Amino acid sequence: MNAADAASTGPASTGSKAEKARIAAVTKPASDFSEAEKFEQNQGGAATVYKPLNTSIFSHPSGNMAFEKQLDFKVGDGIFRKIWVSAPSSTESSDGLGPLFNSRSCQGCHLKDGRGGPPAAGEQAVSLFLRLSIPPQDEAQRTLLAKGDAALIGDPTYGTQLQNFAIQGHQPEGEMVVEYEDVPVTLADGEVVNLRKPTYSVANLKYGPMHPEIMLSPRVASPMIGLGLLEAIPEEDILAWADPDDKDGDGISGRPNRVWDSVKGGLSLGRFGWKAGQPTVHQQSANAFVGDIGISTPLVPASSGDCTPAQKACREAPTGDDALEGTEVTKQMMDLVTFYARNLGVPARRDVDDPKVLRGKQMFYESGCTACHRPKFVTARDFDGEEQAFQLIWPYTDLLLHDMGDGLADNRPEAQADGQEWRTPPLWGIGLTETVSGHTYFLHDARARNLLEAILWHGGEAEAAKQKVVEMSKADREALLAFLNSL
Repeated sequence: MNAADAASTGPASTGSKAEKARIAAVTKPASDFSEAEKFEQNQGGAATVYKPLNTSIFSHPSGNMAFEKQLDFKVGDGIFRKIWVSAPSSTESSDGLGPLFNSRSCQGCHLKDGRGGPPAAGEQAVSLFLRLSIPPQDEAQRTLLAKGDAALIGDPTYGTQLQNFAIQGHQPEGEMVVEYEDVPVTLADGEVVNLRKPTYSVANLKYGPMHPEIMLSPRVASPMIGLGLLEAIPEEDILAWADPDDKDGDGISGRPNRVWDSVKGGLSLGRFGWKAGQPTVHQQSANAFVGDIGISTPLVPASSGDCTPAQKACREAPTGDDALEGTEVTKQMMDLVTFYARNLGVPARRDVDDPKVLRGKQMFYESGCTACHRPKFVTARDFDGEEQAFQLIWPYTDLLLHDMGDGLADNRPEAQADGQEWRTPPLWGIGLTETVSGHTYFLHDARARNLLEAILWHGGEAEAAKQKVVEMSKADREALLAFLNSL
């Protein structure tokens, strides 16, 4: 059901006072938990996907996509799955890998378009990697960060991301090492939950030492569903929830990240990535190509990927640049993969009328979770993707930055986000993680082995909400988890 049906009762111009009033009524937080809300099952509005619940449930196009557009979606899917090879190669449209990389394909990190996880014992990480940066070292670098021209300063030798794979004839940069210690948390009913506290380091560095002030931040690949719908949320609706100085005194001080927009040539609202470090699906995709695979695009034409001037052999290696366009991914390919990423549909909710799920929804609201995990939005009527325009959606995020406390801090700034802040991740589809990805690892570094552990890691602005979960009865806690698993 689209928001035109849900929110409109007659003609109204886009952005009119009457229309805004209707949208406000539709997106008002729930107060009655005796039954499901109208349209609640359709998490993605008319773009919601109704397909069998199997490993491919995150890989379907928007439910309202016209038939004639589905070919573009499928071609974009092919580029997303493409296994890149080193240059030169007889398959010219697929060469240019690396020379240093984390994965050979987009699908390699986002398997079945789902959530990444930690590596198995003895395996190299693929969908979990380390971001790298250092504090500014001089006035020029401080100015770059202050103006927003750069989100961070990379390591002089290893750049902005540790690449643990390399093409033949080159050395990978090093290996991520993760060590865990148990942190027991006792719930009010006496149940003890052992959380895993990770410590990260790098072994087998091949290009010399890292900078002495290196900052490491682990990042796991996020699910791909609903990205176009998140992009279509009006900026004013996101900013309406920002309260950086906590003027209302509720302990929640969400704030936007302002990041460099390469198309706009200025700062824009960050929406994507664990710290809201990218403004659009297009730019997020282009940066993933170059950082994760070492593949250049028209937006980020770095054919050597994240290689730095200190890595001379990497810089001098052959590229797979197109003879006419000068990049390894052409404009047409980039447009198709962006269309694909924008249109991975959100699955329909399950069990919305189940009494246990409804009780869990009430617990979610009463615990204060909705202060950050905002349930509903109506997307912009004039958004340029017709599948995403003017839809009532249920992403459970405000797309703002929040201080999540010392326990989750990576102590690494990114643009205007500080070392304790993270963007509120969307929750839609979270209950299908095991179905799609075969695991239940959550949070930015996959430290949580299930949803309860993920909740218990919340601190900072979410400390009060977390404590309410700690104090719940077992029945209410299980109802809360049933609600989350219905999303």
